Amino acid sequence: MRDLRHAGIAHETVSRLVRDGLVSRVARGLYQSADAIPDRWSSFAEASALVPKGVICLASALQFHELTLQMPSAVWIAISRAGWKPKFEYPPIRIVRFGRHALEQGVKPHLIEGIEVPVFEPAKTIVDCFRYRNKIGLDIALEGLREGLRSKRVTPDQISESARATRVWTVVRPYMEAVVADGA
Repeated sequence: MRDLRHAGIAHETVSRLVRDGLVSRVARGLYQSADAIPDRWSSFAEASALVPKGVICLASALQFHELTLQMPSAVWIAISRAGWKPKFEYPPIRIVRFGRHALEQGVKPHLIEGIEVPVFEPAKTIVDCFRYRNKIGLDIALEGLREGLRSKRVTPDQISESARATRVWTVVRPYMEAVVADGA
């Protein structure tokens, strides 16, 4: 709705379009063309539109980078520690709080359905999965590490650098050594 207002479209016009079936209301403040065909990343674009200062992270970022076979039931989004936590029903979102430095490091914007969606890069995502292993599960973090190294989307140096920058190298190191020793 915010984008429609900036484009000069009145709320009444949007209401009429919804009533006439030309536009559908996806969630509060979130509209799309009634004939739009959502792609597999639609929920990321919707979540990013509803949480503009958030970054797609953890299992959702692993899924985006094709480093896991897991299909998270909700979109994982990182926000700042002091940031406002939005409340809405759709799309299902899991909020994780990051410090300022951790939230700014390794972010790359991707254009999904005309919306700029910030997603953490693969190495940062894998490291964050180890950092939040109690929330998402160690198995998902290990799967991301193995697949990232096997597919050559990340290098051991990138993971080491990211882990040191976020001060979780002591957690990641034994797993990294085991996976590299096994040949990923």
